[in-house]
Amino acid sequence: MKLTENKSLRWKIMASIIAAFLIMSASLALTMLMEHYVLKSVGESYKSNSELNVFANDLARLENSLELYIEYRTFESIDAYYASSARVEDLCDAMQDSPSTNEVRQKEYVVNQFAQSFLYYSSKAVAERRANSTSGNFYLQSLECYRFLLEEIQKLNILYMQNNAEFYAADRNNINLLFKVYAVFFALFFVFILALLNFLIGKITRPLAEISSVALRVAQQDFDVPLFNKKSHDEIGNICRAFDRMIISIREYIDKIWEKARTENELRERQMEMQALYADAQLKAFQSQINPHFLFNTLNTGAQLAMMEGADKTCFFIEQTSDFFRYNIAQKEDASIDDELGLVDSFVYIMKVRFGKRLEFVKNIPEHHKFSQRLPAMTLQPLVENCIQHGLQNSMGKVFLSVKEADGFVEILVGDNGSKFDCGVREEILKAARSGGIKSLAAKKNSLGDKTGEHTGIGLINVFSRLRIYFHRDDVFDIFSEDDSEMKFLIRIPNV
Repeated sequence: MKLTENKSLRWKIMASIIAAFLIMSASLALTMLMEHYVLKSVGESYKSNSELNVFANDLARLENSLELYIEYRTFESIDAYYASSARVEDLCDAMQDSPSTNEVRQKEYVVNQFAQSFLYYSSKAVAERRANSTSGNFYLQSLECYRFLLEEIQKLNILYMQNNAEFYAADRNNINLLFKVYAVFFALFFVFILALLNFLIGKITRPLAEISSVALRVAQQDFDVPLFNKKSHDEIGNICRAFDRMIISIREYIDKIWEKARTENELRERQMEMQALYADAQLKAFQSQINPHFLFNTLNTGAQLAMMEGADKTCFFIEQTSDFFRYNIAQKEDASIDDELGLVDSFVYIMKVRFGKRLEFVKNIPEHHKFSQRLPAMTLQPLVENCIQHGLQNSMGKVFLSVKEADGFVEILVGDNGSKFDCGVREEILKAARSGGIKSLAAKKNSLGDKTGEHTGIGLINVFSRLRIYFHRDDVFDIFSEDDSEMKFLIRIPNV
């Protein structure tokens, strides 16, 4: 089958026609052979009768020439006698020369013996006539022998007829069987020709039907069609491979269009990120501005300390305040966790000076451990400030901060002992932060600010949005409450 795959369609058609012609020629030759066998079988059936008739005719000529010679004694008659005698002797040599249990063979033996006797007595009669004898005894004996010989020949002829009739009947049955076999062979040949034509036509029409079906689907803009993957190198195979290449080209063109659309979408997303960066820049500008109310309270507290205590504490307080504002004004894009923790320490000191014993700050950080992982600047301080404001809603405010490594992340947990965080507000904050951009910040500013007051608002959304943009993932922050009196912010920074 593989040998024909590389042949052309014209070659396959010609090969099929030649194969059909050869099979038809073989069928015709078989028909002629059967006809020859039938004629030969019929001829063989009665050949023995024909040969016996020839033998009887030669005996009759022998007897006639003997009679003419005895009566007229001519050269022509004696020549005819010897010629007939020689033919009869040859025929006798071909006949049964010994007794047999077979009736036909035994009768041939009897005829042969009578023929030998006839030849013997006829030869004696000729010799007697040449000697001019007038007795004629041998001639009479030869005539008597000839009469018996004719009777035996008639009997043998009848036996031949009966035997040949039986042979003919058997041959006729064989001939009938042979004709049945030939009929079956012809039927099989006819079926084979039909199967061959069906196979050949199918090899042409089936691929064309498939091509037509696929072409209709492609015309209906359905390009998710199976490829033909034809291995043959005939005309149909070439068409199928050309169609496959066309489908592949169309798919590649569509993929290029989708790739172009995806690239354009990425460009739009980058534009949105640029908007988010612009929002971040706005936030940094906002952070660089000193809150007048906060500055007033800080300076007022510093003045009170300067009057009530010595200059050392006042100096330290002012240094902490100076460090805090210097970190704000620097407007760095990112910072290490240790830098952010240092800023938190400065801020908490200022808040403790302001609120005194009302504020308790608990920090759980491994000693002598450096956290050099980077995160957006001004990330932890807004969360601690938010927790202080939320915690001081009670008479005593407790704020806690912990840092630890877990499962390939550095987890920073900031919380307070304020009231339970509303789940609906939590979902809105996270949704707004994960959607990103200036539009989300502007859309949520009023709604969240009205709902949660100082506790939430644009500050939390901005912190979480900057974390998402900085790390390019949404699982770096979360908000949750473990009971009715604690609210926690969780930041998970990849430990790289």
